[in-house]
Amino acid sequence: MDDFTFDVSNVETPSFIVDTGALDRNLAILKRVQEQSGAKILLGLKGFAMWALAKQIRTALPGVSVASVNEAKLAAEHFGGEAHACGPAYSDQDFRELLGLCDHIVFNSLSQKERLMPLYHAHRKAGGREIEFGLRLNPMHREAKVALYDPAAPGSRLGVTKQVLDGADLSDLKGLHFHTLCQVGADALERTLQAVEAQFGDRIRQMKWMNFGGGHHITMPGYDTDKLAGLIRSFSDRYGVQVYLEPGEAIAIRTGVLVASVLDIVENDGLNAILDASATAHMPDVLEMPYRPDIQGGHAAGERAHTYRLGGPTCLAGDVIGAYSFDAPLKIGDKIILKDMSHYTMVKTTTFNGVRHPSIATADPKTGAIKVLREFGYEDYRDRLS
Repeated sequence: MDDFTFDVSNVETPSFIVDTGALDRNLAILKRVQEQSGAKILLGLKGFAMWALAKQIRTALPGVSVASVNEAKLAAEHFGGEAHACGPAYSDQDFRELLGLCDHIVFNSLSQKERLMPLYHAHRKAGGREIEFGLRLNPMHREAKVALYDPAAPGSRLGVTKQVLDGADLSDLKGLHFHTLCQVGADALERTLQAVEAQFGDRIRQMKWMNFGGGHHITMPGYDTDKLAGLIRSFSDRYGVQVYLEPGEAIAIRTGVLVASVLDIVENDGLNAILDASATAHMPDVLEMPYRPDIQGGHAAGERAHTYRLGGPTCLAGDVIGAYSFDAPLKIGDKIILKDMSHYTMVKTTTFNGVRHPSIATADPKTGAIKVLREFGYEDYRDRLS
């Protein structure tokens, strides 16, 4: 992500800030890919669900993908357009609610399909609207580099393998779905499509649509969008299907930051700078994945004159972001800008330890203004509990 050039000197911290100009940059790329390929690209709410920007997103994308009733309700209330559901399993109650909220619903297993389709038939008899159903496939082709995010890992609960699918009746389905990618290029999709077609080509020809899932790094510099468009066009021509993609990260990547302040500096085998932003509560992927976030003006430990371990304000001993070096020494009250913190951050935050949840704001490149959309307080912490 390029440096965040907005003035954050008066920003109360911690705060997530999304650059709406950077979001427009991503949306323009996604709109162009749709025009070149004929595919429809959906916003995966699991990656980015900032509904205050729904109107802006809908200028380029026709809808969203969801995995739960709450995401589907958010889609209906704020995003509009198409709503596609795909989750590991649905309870009877959740499925009934999804029938009133979604256009497409993808089953994760044949048993879910057989158990829940009678509920849909009852819904139709009662005057409910028509829904198109699909089935998630698992081609067991691995492209994800981190095991935590690999849907095709051995023993995965996600999707139906060819062995399980053989002989199954799919006449009540309109589409198929796969999702095996994570932060990869079009070459990984090409290899995955080869595996999918080799195992499920005869089934695809029976369908109306095919969903290629998420994990496509479309808006990252260097991504080969021409190759992606060519793969989609070729696939659509071969099978006569409408192709969908449902990335979350590609919409929001490189659009926002998390601004934090230095609360204290503690010496113990080196210097520890304690921030008011937490790895475990505000950006859990730092610990789960794990990965090292970029910090504006920050470098690898020892590379510059002043090195600090940056940690959060919670009581978790491992609430540590990492070790960074800076040209100048840090002081209490200094602002730290953690880059690329829009996707898979706001959607995964917690109120662990009751620490202050980051405010949510936008930055307008036309005016330079930062607008706070929401601040969080005690009630937000309290109302998650009872």
